[in-house]
Amino acid sequence: MTHIRVRPETAADVAAVRAVELSAFPTAAEADLVTALRADPAGWIDGLSMLALTPDETPIGHALLTRCHIGDVPALALAPCAVTPGYQRRGVGTTVIRAALAAAGAREERFVVVLGHPEYYPRFGFERADRFGIELSIPTPAEALRVLSLDPADVPPAGRVRYPTAFGI
Repeated sequence: MTHIRVRPETAADVAAVRAVELSAFPTAAEADLVTALRADPAGWIDGLSMLALTPDETPIGHALLTRCHIGDVPALALAPCAVTPGYQRRGVGTTVIRAALAAAGAREERFVVVLGHPEYYPRFGFERADRFGIELSIPTPAEALRVLSLDPADVPPAGRVRYPTAFGI
């Protein structure tokens, strides 16, 4: 979609973000995760919760990056990402994720991990994390855990991903 605007979440957007998450998923788990992450000072990073809006300012998409670690190296976790049903498969998710990644790059963050659909995330440059010796503490399909270096010259470190407590991983 060419007419959407993406900006960082503000304090006034908390209910709107929750509404987007609730509309996009069959349960409240992702919306509750965002609430828990927002309350975690070790995980939450102001400016890395991005909201997509229509020209009339209707919230239609959300992407969140929070602090995690690969071994002892600071990184970001991309999750959750949500688009309201009426706007899915129209480029909103791609746009809001690209904006979140650009905001992270502007902050000189180095690495982003995502656990998700293996067919979707390569379009952003995410690669299989196992190629770099990156793993989780729980069993997961190797193709689902992905990593992105925000500077292509920067090689991701090997190690176990440590997510914020709210993820339960």
